[in-house]
Amino acid sequence: MTSEQVAVALGRGRAYGQLALTVAVLTAAGCLARRHWPLLETGALRLAAADRGWLLAAAAAAAVTWVCSALAQQGAVLRPLPARRLVAAQFAAGAAGQLVPAGLGTGAVNLRFLMRCGLPAARSVTALAVKATAGGLTRAALIAVLATACPGVLGLPRLSAGWVFAAGAAVVLAGLLAAALWPRCRRALALVLADIRAVHARPRRAAALWCGSLGFAVLHAVVLIAVTRAVALPLAPPLVALLYLTASSAAALLPTPGGLGSLDAALALALTAGGAPGVAAASAVLGYRLLTVWLPLLPGLLVLALLIRRKAL
Repeated sequence: MTSEQVAVALGRGRAYGQLALTVAVLTAAGCLARRHWPLLETGALRLAAADRGWLLAAAAAAAVTWVCSALAQQGAVLRPLPARRLVAAQFAAGAAGQLVPAGLGTGAVNLRFLMRCGLPAARSVTALAVKATAGGLTRAALIAVLATACPGVLGLPRLSAGWVFAAGAAVVLAGLLAAALWPRCRRALALVLADIRAVHARPRRAAALWCGSLGFAVLHAVVLIAVTRAVALPLAPPLVALLYLTASSAAALLPTPGGLGSLDAALALALTAGGAPGVAAASAVLGYRLLTVWLPLLPGLLVLALLIRRKAL
């Protein structure tokens, strides 16, 4: 078997593995939804009677998230990008990300857009990596700051010797895997680091990258905060932001389309653990997902089709 055939086989194996995991998560989410259907129904009725002013504020914050995403993407590349098409591409990428697991849809749309703007394939990939790195670091910094402002929320229980051994084994396995893949990843990592240095050599690009990444994370938290206010959920805004950031970061480990099932369960569990009643937590999660996923989905797909028709993707 040639190296190309091995690569194809490995790619198919990863795709089948992601598909199996996605089906498993969606099946589990469906079972949980069926089991707790009366709670979800009551939460939906509570959302229907929610404060319209707060819901409008949440919708406005959700709309600006795509502008922040475009700002971060512009900050990750040195070449000026067409502003309107860039925002439209982020809107379309968000819709594509709801249909394909593990963020593949979002990444594919952004990659195609950058290549259509004249960036080489390698530079387009590293630009996406730079943006993802900035987004991850920004989220980690926000979690650290909010965890300090809300002490005890993320307190971890004492672990048994078995859990400590399992965690140590996982770290060792990850180290061995990283050592095995290092020769292949070294060149890609060098390109990403070179692009990061080039971006930070231009203050405007660096400011766009970090401000866009910060705004994207903060505004998503603001959407959830506004929805909690709309349904009269008695939780402090910093606590809601912390719960959102931790829950969404944990849900990202499960490659379901748009976090379907995984993000919903993680958010509901986080809000409930933070002291929210079950019905109010369900209403808040439904409202957040309605404004960030379901309402923009059809318009986003239409924009995606329009960009493809105009050969912007």
